[in-house]
Amino acid sequence: AQIWAELLGVERVGRHDNFFELGGHSLLAVQLLSRLSQVVGVELRLTTLFANPVLSDLAESIVEQLSRSGPQDLPAIVTVSRHEPLVLSFAQQRLWFLAQLDEGSTNYHMPLALRLRGVLDRTAWQRSLDRLLARHEALRSVFVASDGKPWVEVLSPDAGLPVLEHDLRHRPDAEAALLELCHEEARTPFDLAGGPLIRGRLIRMSDAEHVFLLTQHHIVSDGWSMGVLVRELSQLYRAFEAGQDDPLPPLAIQYPDYAAWQRRWLSGERLQNQAQYWRDALSGAPARLVLPTDRPRPAQQSYAGAAVPIVIDADLTRGLKRLSRQHGTTLFMTVLAAWAAVLSRLSGQDDLVIGVPSANRGRGEIEELIGFFVNTLALRLDLSGEPSVSELLERTRRTALAAQDHQDLPFEQVVEIVQPPRHLDHTPLFQVMLAWQNNAVEPFDLPGLSVEVAGDGFDQVKFDLELSLGEHGEVIAGTLGYATALFDQATIERQRGYLLALLRAMVADAGQPVGRIELLSSAERTYLLEDLNRTAA
Repeated sequence: AQIWAELLGVERVGRHDNFFELGGHSLLAVQLLSRLSQVVGVELRLTTLFANPVLSDLAESIVEQLSRSGPQDLPAIVTVSRHEPLVLSFAQQRLWFLAQLDEGSTNYHMPLALRLRGVLDRTAWQRSLDRLLARHEALRSVFVASDGKPWVEVLSPDAGLPVLEHDLRHRPDAEAALLELCHEEARTPFDLAGGPLIRGRLIRMSDAEHVFLLTQHHIVSDGWSMGVLVRELSQLYRAFEAGQDDPLPPLAIQYPDYAAWQRRWLSGERLQNQAQYWRDALSGAPARLVLPTDRPRPAQQSYAGAAVPIVIDADLTRGLKRLSRQHGTTLFMTVLAAWAAVLSRLSGQDDLVIGVPSANRGRGEIEELIGFFVNTLALRLDLSGEPSVSELLERTRRTALAAQDHQDLPFEQVVEIVQPPRHLDHTPLFQVMLAWQNNAVEPFDLPGLSVEVAGDGFDQVKFDLELSLGEHGEVIAGTLGYATALFDQATIERQRGYLLALLRAMVADAGQPVGRIELLSSAERTYLLEDLNRTAA
């Protein structure tokens, strides 16, 4: 009950409480099972929690499992020697390999632009950045190689985070100059062997306004890390600005320790089981989702992208929560089912694969680390045989849970196992992504400054379509990103309409066949059936 209360942020948990009704979702479920595993010595599966979401039932199934197999000693993440060469994690190895193929690429940059209004204590700001770099070995990691084999070296803790300063205070074209600096920053590649793989620019717009650009290479950071970075930078600046010492408790382990543990943990029987699951799950899957595009696909994939906003209003969100509760799914699974149904209708395929990022932060020891942990799961959805809404939700739930139970195998190894045909014009295994944002980045809290994130940074996509959603108060909101080489904005706005129409229909009647749900708005229907058919000459 104590672990539940901590994770869910509630005061008390009763034995008849339901994990999902208290606000639990897939990411919290993974964290819960990881912590329980370490406490009771049993490797628990997500399916166990979804089948027993009530506290007393879950406890009963744990006791039953313990009586069958007894407690097991699960390997802890421990500090490794810094005198031996440090290994890359599997995910880092993939990115390093991609960087060798495409030198000077900026596809894996993570940009952040902040407008700071008020009086900035520049000394405290630089000190905070330097401290952040000193604190996280991931940010000080560089990747050196001999004979094509990479390993990690860690820069000195007092290396300091490089920040270029620009003063645009007396420039009449300050905003245009700012834009040019933003572009220059985004286009400047990192040197993976030289580092550091994080850098900043502080641009002074006036005495009471600065713009700060922070760029990281994905090989040392990810979306969850952004949350850690924002939180720690706020705490450090607050302390240094007030003349106090570093308030952050020391970290017990670092990213290189995790990378070494990952290679030990994912080996032997565990590796075989996970590999076999993905081999079976993706065997014979279609190599591509053939969506109708507005332009022919270029011979080499273009990463140029744009996005349209998407909002699922409070009324529909409430309906989706109700539908999810009735069918034992999370909101993510319900939206995934709907998105799959829309894509199936657009492509005419009833077998399709959607990529889903997984935070991969199950273990308590790594929650406070900055680093590249995120993994991508290839979820294969089956819409054959005219399923009803209920049946599709059940299939999606089974697929998502099984994938999350086998989420330790890095995506790059899954690709190697499945060996899909490789083409330069599209990504392997899937070309469409659904990201569910559980790790909302908290706002900066800096004394004497108001901070807003400037620019959406949305001019690159890695896939044909990228649907990114999360809960924001009473609504579900986010963006539908798309490759501008393939689609016009109007097409994507229509797709957004199809998704909303489908979600409304699912909520209204879970018994109806998904394939018969009307997706077109009345205006679009009239246009297709009547306006385009006016062929009388």
